[in-house]
Amino acid sequence: MNRRVIVIGGGIAGLAAAHRVIELNNDRSLGLEVMLLEASPRLGGSIATERIDDFLVEAGPDSFITEKPWALRLCERLGFASRLVSTQAAYQKIYIVHQGKLEPLPEGFFLLAPTRLWPFVQTPLFSFSGKLRMAAELLLPRGAMNDDESLGSFVHRRFGAEALERVAQPLVGGIYASDPDKLSLTATMPRFKEMERTKRSIIWATWSEQRRRARHRESGSGARWSLFVTLAGGMQEFVDRIARRLPEGSMRLNSPVKNVIYDQTQRTWRISTAGKETAEAGAVILATPAPRTGEMLGSVAKDAAEELKNISSASTATVSLAYRREDFPSKLDSFGFVVPVIEQRKIMACTFSSLKYPGRAPEGRVLLRAFIGGSLQPELFQDDDATMEKNVREELASLLGVTAPPLFSRIWRHPNSMPQYHVGHESRIRRIEAHLAKFPTLALAGSAYRGVGIADCVRTGEEAAEKVVNQFRNSV
Repeated sequence: MNRRVIVIGGGIAGLAAAHRVIELNNDRSLGLEVMLLEASPRLGGSIATERIDDFLVEAGPDSFITEKPWALRLCERLGFASRLVSTQAAYQKIYIVHQGKLEPLPEGFFLLAPTRLWPFVQTPLFSFSGKLRMAAELLLPRGAMNDDESLGSFVHRRFGAEALERVAQPLVGGIYASDPDKLSLTATMPRFKEMERTKRSIIWATWSEQRRRARHRESGSGARWSLFVTLAGGMQEFVDRIARRLPEGSMRLNSPVKNVIYDQTQRTWRISTAGKETAEAGAVILATPAPRTGEMLGSVAKDAAEELKNISSASTATVSLAYRREDFPSKLDSFGFVVPVIEQRKIMACTFSSLKYPGRAPEGRVLLRAFIGGSLQPELFQDDDATMEKNVREELASLLGVTAPPLFSRIWRHPNSMPQYHVGHESRIRRIEAHLAKFPTLALAGSAYRGVGIADCVRTGEEAAEKVVNQFRNSV
């Protein structure tokens, strides 16, 4: 059996896959070779960190979640956990745009549900009738447990229209850049479906969960890290550290793959690139966007290919702007704000990057990052750079009162970067896996399958590596 593993795609999922193959090979002495093919001139996909003077600007993801342990564990195995940085506790507040003003998300509000009474009663985010409707969730019976439903349907059913429009949609939009009325609850937030099944009331379940966490903290066994962490030198550090652990000469940039063919007789994969080079492998890991994966598998597994091509995606852009602290008439005191679509603004959200993490801006300076586009405002992604920056600056002037020209601006575009987990997504993934079951030396990895975050991508990459390496081990 050919002992080479080819990983196609040099984003974080592909890098994690290649690294895990090397780890397993070293542990088991299987004599494997890894080759990573990346179509672009750089590794990391949407992850990129840029230094502008003394500012640290993130192009895409600026952190990863620690509740999902895979990225954190990889950092520990790579030996640079000391470089991890937690969010700044003094600014752990989020605002929501409401009727043209920034209103704080009520203290104790757990994504969809309030867990503290008085902040919920006092907030102007909801009308009196809206608050009564949300409180009535405590008395509602369980819904049907059989079928997948949209997140929008779930929130509307349990909490009412105001909860959906004013909180759930903008918060979820910040994660998935998606329309909650199309977003699969089962694929994105199954814990809420499970709460309804086990506790009936989401408010009661989240309140119980918050109390459990408080007791955990009081016992002195709280987590070492905050919920989100980053690297002191930016997320590019993660990419670079993994790349340095891969064998010299194993990574090939500017190598877009044209065809993936399986030779059933030889049990060998043949990969041809646009440069008319051909490589053979005993196993292949596809860590490319789902539609691209579908294109490559068209002649190998037609049914799976069609399913993959039908996983849609949304495009987003980030606009980073640097200011002097004195340019703001009011002191910034939070991680940033999110914007409900009903507000009809031209940004989805804005992160106060230099308050969220230390070391992002020099003393006396502020770094902000606005998010544009997504599935609910796709037309804004199509604006040229000048228009996009103008729109962002107008929104910041209106909401934050900052009218001074920025010290600099930086726009990064991420076309078709956010897979859309529409209702039925999990069933689609199961069908894809069933179609590909006859190819045990083929595995898929990336954000299109079971989670869009960095930690999810690391997990899928490592699981893909373990799957194909086990085939080599079984063949020894």
